[in-house]
Order: sequence, then structure tokens, then C-alpha cells
Amino acid sequence: MARRRRHEEHENHERWLVSYADFITLLFAFFVVMYSISSINEGKYKILSETLVGVFNQPDRSIKPIPVGEERPLTPPDRPEKEDEVQGEKDASQALQDIAESMRAALGDLIETGQVTVRGNEMWVEIELSSALLFSSGDALPHNQAFDILEKVAKVLAPYRNPVRIEGFTDNLPIATAQFPTNWELSAARAASVVRMLAMEGVAPERLAAIGYGEFQPVADNASAEGRARNRRVVLVVSRNLDVRRGVSGMGSEQAAPKRTGMQTAPMPATAAPHTGVVNSPSPSL
Repeated sequence: MARRRRHEEHENHERWLVSYADFITLLFAFFVVMYSISSINEGKYKILSETLVGVFNQPDRSIKPIPVGEERPLTPPDRPEKEDEVQGEKDASQALQDIAESMRAALGDLIETGQVTVRGNEMWVEIELSSALLFSSGDALPHNQAFDILEKVAKVLAPYRNPVRIEGFTDNLPIATAQFPTNWELSAARAASVVRMLAMEGVAPERLAAIGYGEFQPVADNASAEGRARNRRVVLVVSRNLDVRRGVSGMGSEQAAPKRTGMQTAPMPATAAPHTGVVNSPSPSL
């Protein structure tokens, strides 16, 4: 019987290719994932692209020497900025003059009777209205006449962008009601009512502010009925711009001098002797 010959198995020397292919596949998948989660800064890429294009297409740019010595880079001239600033100051002053003249024309009959006063200077315009024109005694609810008056005031103020501060003042007679425990609340409520009415008539609300001074800024003697009537008032202060505010002294709003916003020193007590120096005089009327 013939002996069966054993078949020799062939040794595969290329099995490493399987592992190598698996490694390459995993590496490819890794870079695909990294690329998919990466982000490109388009701004920097655009700047780099324009720089390279400029260097290769315009050789002069790459070899142009940097200026040294007396040659200086050109800077924008300062004259136009100063001219614009001066022009802006003139426009602001003109706006205040226009407001004052328009107020005098719109409220001429009330100015003649002494119930309305318009005054100011190059920094602000002040429109003072007697509280009797707008409110009943001890109340902050405007009556019918107030709507007609404030409608005229709003028509003058609406076209401009000047900030407007409404100040409420009372006499020294005490008030103690559930709605107004003191004159502070009454004066502030009256100022807020005027603010609301002006906003309803077209004045931009962001221009408006309401302040109540109570009885602590009198312009007349509270000992007489006439003096108390003068002290019961609402004052509209139209400032030149947001940086300008009118500081109120202890003598009342009529004697206030224009100041810039920020921290201010407290007024001297009534018993203290005044310092020597220049005294601020009342501002001239426009």
C-alpha cells in the first residue's frame, strides 16, 4: 500500500497587511472626526489669503522699506473735529434759543399774567408754571386746563433732543393725607404727572426726568398768601445736553447756576459765614 504524502501548508508572509489596513482605517476615521469638529476662523483665513495674494501679485509691497527718521505716518487732522465740536456747540445754543422763543410765543398770554415765566442762558432754559394752572389744591391729578397748556409745551419740545427735567415745588403748609403724607410726595407726584403728560403728547420718554423738592426751595416768603402761591410751582428745565445740569442752590431754582454733572460740594449752612470770592449772579434771560 502506497504511503500518503503529507501536504505542506504554505506560510502566509503578508498577514501584516491586515493589521496595517486596520490601522490606516482607524487613523483615517480619527482625522475625519477631528476635521468634522474643527472650526475655521474665516476672518484670519481671509487676512492670510489677502496677504499672500498681495505679496505674490504686488512685489513692491513686500520690499517697500519702513519709513524712519523725519518721515512720519499721516494722521487725520484735528481741525475738522474741532470745527465739528464748535458747530455742535453753536447748534445746541441755537436750539435753546429757539425753544425759549417758541415757548414765549406759545404761552404769551400766560406770561403776561405772570403765571408762566421763561428764562435761561446758553446752558439751559427754564419754564416755570404756577401749580394753579395744572393742579387743584393738595392734588397731583391734572385738571382740564393743564392738558391744553402742556400740549403747547410738548409741541415745542418734541422736535428737539435736549433733556428735560421737571421739578415740583410746594409751599410750607403741611399736608398729611393717605396719598401724600408730606409735601415731598406731593411735589414728586406733580412732577411725575407732568412727565407722563409730556410723554403722551410726543416728547421722547428717555429725555424726561421728575424731581420733587417739597417746600425746601422757596422763591418767596411763605408768610403771605402771595408768597405761598409763588412757591407752589412746576419748573421745566431744558438742558443743553446730557452732560449739563443746573445745580440748585439754597436760594431756589431762580438763582441756580449751570454746572456739570458729578459730585458737588454740599451747600453752606445758613448760620455759616460765606466765603469771600466771586458770587454767582442770576443768569441772564434769553
